[in-house]
Amino acid sequence: MNVRILIMLLSLCLSVSVAAEQKKQLGNWDVHYIAFPATVLTPEIAQQYQLQRSKYNGIINISVLNSTSQHAQKVGITGTAKDLQGRQTSLTFSEVTEGDAVYYLAQLPFRHEQRFNFIITIFSGNESQQLKFEQTFYVD
Repeated sequence: MNVRILIMLLSLCLSVSVAAEQKKQLGNWDVHYIAFPATVLTPEIAQQYQLQRSKYNGIINISVLNSTSQHAQKVGITGTAKDLQGRQTSLTFSEVTEGDAVYYLAQLPFRHEQRFNFIITIFSGNESQQLKFEQTFYVD
């Protein structure tokens, strides 16, 4: 199963507690992002992408497209997640390339009803942009 199909299925199947995929235009990029509990993944998908499938683990998925051509962009990406108590976790993103699609995946441990503020830095050449969003995770 490729990642595009996975994202489409996630968008259709996620419960109300998980926000659907979102998009922000940052500079010359359309940045698509979604955060969801790892339990949504099938065991096969989790194994294929070396993701830990746990009810206490979230997945952050970022894709970057050129705003004009809508072609996937290979970029550098770093980020942090900060909870409401001020605890900060660095995110380690893995690049996934399937055909023309490029995705960046990171894992984040969480507790029930834990809210995070994400700051994701995306860079390529001289261009650097920051994506900021919030997400609350719920234990299934």
